[in-house]
Amino acid sequence: MPHFTVVPVKDQAQSSYDSLEGINWVDYRDTGQDSPDHQDTVGSDGHGNHKEDSPFLNSADASGKKNDFYDRNLALFEEELDIRPKVSSLLSRLVNYTNITQGAKEHEEEESAEASRRKTPKSPNMGTLMGVYLPCLQNIFGVILFLRLTWIVGMAGIIQSLLIVLMCCSCTMLTAISMSAIATNGVVPAGGAYFMISRSLGPEFGGAVGLCFYLGTTFASAMYILGAIEIFLKYLVPQAAIFHATDLLGSDSALLNNMRVYGSLCLSLMAVVVFVGVKYVNKLASLFLACVIISIVSIYAGAIKSMTHPPEFPICMLGNRTLVRNHFDVCAKTVVKENMTEPSKLWEMFCLPGNISSAQCDDYFIQNNVTEIQGIPGLSSGIIKENMWGNYLQKGEILEKAGLPSVDAHSTMEHFINYVSADIATSFTLLVGIFFPSATGIMAGSNRSGDLRDAQKSIPVGTILAISTTSLVYISSVVLFGSCIEGVVLRDKFGDAVRRNLVVGTLSWPSPWVIVIGSFFSTVGAGLQSLTGAPRLLQAIAKDNIIPFLRVFGHGKTNGEPTWALLLTALIAELGILIASLDMVAPILSMFFLMCYLFVNLACAVQTLLRTPNWRPRFKYYHWALSFLGMSMCLALMFISSWYYAIVAMGIAGMIYKYIEYQGAEKEWGDGIRGLSLSAARYALLRLEVGPPHTKNWRPQLLVLLKLDEDLHVKYPRLLTFASQLKAGKGLTIVGSVIQGNFLESYGEMQAAEQAIKNMMEIERVKGFCQVVVANKVREGVVHLIQSCGLGGMKHNTVVMGWPYGWRQSEDPRAWKTFISTVRCTTAAHLALMVPKNVSFYPSNHERFTDGNIDVWWIVHDGGMLMLLPFLLKQHKVWRKCKMRIFTVAQMDDNSIQMKKDLATFLYQLRIEAEVEVVEMHDSDISAYTYERTLMMEQRSQMLRQMRLSSAERQREAQLVKDRHSLVRMGSLYSDEEEELVEVPPEKVHMTWTREKCEAERRNRNNAPENFRELMSLKPDQSNVRRMHTAVKLNEVIVNRSHDARLVLLNMPGPPRNADGDENYMEFLEVLTEGLERVLLVRGGGREVITIYS
Repeated sequence: MPHFTVVPVKDQAQSSYDSLEGINWVDYRDTGQDSPDHQDTVGSDGHGNHKEDSPFLNSADASGKKNDFYDRNLALFEEELDIRPKVSSLLSRLVNYTNITQGAKEHEEEESAEASRRKTPKSPNMGTLMGVYLPCLQNIFGVILFLRLTWIVGMAGIIQSLLIVLMCCSCTMLTAISMSAIATNGVVPAGGAYFMISRSLGPEFGGAVGLCFYLGTTFASAMYILGAIEIFLKYLVPQAAIFHATDLLGSDSALLNNMRVYGSLCLSLMAVVVFVGVKYVNKLASLFLACVIISIVSIYAGAIKSMTHPPEFPICMLGNRTLVRNHFDVCAKTVVKENMTEPSKLWEMFCLPGNISSAQCDDYFIQNNVTEIQGIPGLSSGIIKENMWGNYLQKGEILEKAGLPSVDAHSTMEHFINYVSADIATSFTLLVGIFFPSATGIMAGSNRSGDLRDAQKSIPVGTILAISTTSLVYISSVVLFGSCIEGVVLRDKFGDAVRRNLVVGTLSWPSPWVIVIGSFFSTVGAGLQSLTGAPRLLQAIAKDNIIPFLRVFGHGKTNGEPTWALLLTALIAELGILIASLDMVAPILSMFFLMCYLFVNLACAVQTLLRTPNWRPRFKYYHWALSFLGMSMCLALMFISSWYYAIVAMGIAGMIYKYIEYQGAEKEWGDGIRGLSLSAARYALLRLEVGPPHTKNWRPQLLVLLKLDEDLHVKYPRLLTFASQLKAGKGLTIVGSVIQGNFLESYGEMQAAEQAIKNMMEIERVKGFCQVVVANKVREGVVHLIQSCGLGGMKHNTVVMGWPYGWRQSEDPRAWKTFISTVRCTTAAHLALMVPKNVSFYPSNHERFTDGNIDVWWIVHDGGMLMLLPFLLKQHKVWRKCKMRIFTVAQMDDNSIQMKKDLATFLYQLRIEAEVEVVEMHDSDISAYTYERTLMMEQRSQMLRQMRLSSAERQREAQLVKDRHSLVRMGSLYSDEEEELVEVPPEKVHMTWTREKCEAERRNRNNAPENFRELMSLKPDQSNVRRMHTAVKLNEVIVNRSHDARLVLLNMPGPPRNADGDENYMEFLEVLTEGLERVLLVRGGGREVITIYS
């Protein structure tokens, strides 16, 4: 007759989950190896208990096959040996070991958002002309147009120069289109370029690119100052030089030292002007822009005038070599004075003093004639044909004109100073890097977006108009320079051949001084604009508080002027001044600006393709293809101009990105990267559904079920520690918990529990997701988590569950029944299971094991989990220095020597380093201790089933049993803590006594001693005796070999098919693990998780 257990309704409030440390899930899918008859279903045995039809054998099969799988030493596992074979039988079929498709890809995302917005102080309100167009013109037209464009045309030729200009201007125009779309998609406050990138691509990208752009703008101010000082020392006041060259090799160092001194003075003066106020810079902007316009107009006027009256700038040539026209007036070897032929100054430069006929002269000077050609032939001269193609030079190579006759002869080094030579080696890529800064002023307006009256209107109109204007000027200037100026003059960087005049000035009208003065003031103005914009950009980054150490630079004067940011900008610009070479600073700027432009284009493309609901720019003339084209051009230009600078710039941006990510930029700006992550996650999840996962990709995807105490604190945080050590940030980790109650009433409690778990996950550095469910019964909630956690292919395949401590002392069986129910559910769902026992003794993440062993007791093969888990643990620094030992059990009919060889070969093919040992377990008689222990187990179970007895009588009889056998508590030797038991007050029952009821009560009391006598005369079941024998024998062997191991991994036997033996199953597990400090019970999911194949 079946026994029924009646439980009062109010007892159900007591959570049967209380005695679990936690539960971790791992998803094992069907491998296709099971018989087609095996279905993953759960049936009922007719007693209200659940039984699994698969993967276990049914009772008929078990009785029929008992002899096949019976082994006294493996009785605990006998019901599963059909699907979980003995290690000996597995190793004998080593040749047939194949990889089975399984596994899952990982995709983890972690976003934290906390928006904080601050009001910016009021600043001057400017329109499109003063706020955007003029600053852009000044920055674009700054220094390269006047100092280097003629040199670029001379070196590269008209065709390649036009290609350089078109590449750079197309890149900036495409960037301006993308920038206009972003700028018109909402309000753009101060820090325009940074604000646009950060709000579109997130704080990490925004901070990294924003700082790079800030550095670029700061170095740009240094470049403009160096250009101004070069004009000042070379063309305006050469006498102001402090350092002078003492020999031929010292000329370069003297020039650099002069640049450093005057550049530092100029930078200090400009910083003071900017400190006084931005409005003064804006007032000076009109003057500086007037200088730029006048200079450009004078170039066009001079080019037109050269058609009929070219300016007189003769060049003296010795053979086909260009001479420095600085120390002599007459371009001839001799001069006639008073009918006397005398040596000229040019002769004295190449010959020793003496008679003309007998003087010792340079061989090349003697054998070649001196000729004079026109430096500015004019627009109609046809010189454009000679200047069409490039003529790149190496450093120190003398400038030569191809059409002039020349006799090759030896020339001494002491006369080298008389020739015009190249100061640096030139190439197309170098010229791209030098020219690109002349197109980088497009952000000058957006940098000052906080000062604009209507940034959404002014930035697109002003920027695109400025780029169009400057592009036309550059293209026309390239053609005019190549059409009007002699090639050797174009290649003369400092104008040594034209009496040290600025080369572009020789073409201007009415005087070269117009260009010299105009270019000086324009470069000074561009430097002021950069010094104005850079501190504001830094201030915007600092105020967003995404980079903690920059926070101080967010403060300024009462009117909002960024004082501290200006100071830092001046210090960084001084570093550029100390470089002192315009040609060395320019490529550095190109990298920073190109990286910024690249991300502006990327931001526009991402927003357009994602079709974010908030993406509604007023500027309609954009397209994602244009943005991608601009992005590709930026990347190409970076590596064309200087691949090593490009790598350094990317490295700096990458370090800033990782720093912001490490610090935790808790900003939610609705950026495009968040939307891109969602789209990528959706795509990846859909891809995971395409085919079955592969064994090589398998890793434990955990579902960790935590137990919470009454205050919603995590009761066993070491479960999370163990999960973090096992995962090391890889793969999927879901941390779940169950709250008993009604969802509508417990919603707030659920949120609080979820937050508590998230906080503990952060402390234990577990990267994953948290899920808390509310259910009427804890057992049902656990099943819900097992079934519903994860999404698509991103599901768990392994469960980590805590041990129910104190189950023996608890009269409430729901604690261990929940545990066994979870074991059955994981088995039915083909999930792996891990149960860390004595988890409070597990190491924390701060501990280090410097020695010791991780022992694996491989009793039955269930997919290779026991092999894989130690390998994964050893990847973590806590377990890294532990050695791995694998023990397997050999029976009487097994060849232990061959087993050891096969196991060593197997591990070698698995690429796992471990010591191998085969433990022989001989058949032995069942000891009296085993028999006695089995008897006590069954007596206790039978005693607790006598539900007709009162609670007091049940306790008294249990005490009699304990006293009779003097049984030591059969708990784990290292139990963490006793389970908290909630005493349930007995129900008050009001009864009306009758004669029949009174007599029945007397009969029940008289029968109690008879029941006790039956209990004492109980004989243990032989199946339980065999199982207890296995547990005792295995425990003796394991404790003997692994008592000092850091961790013991052990196959976890499956629960019995008949639920009546559940309590006995708990006792078997206790006996199996008794005397071990740290035990990890492992149960595979019925599929291979490790393979010998590559």
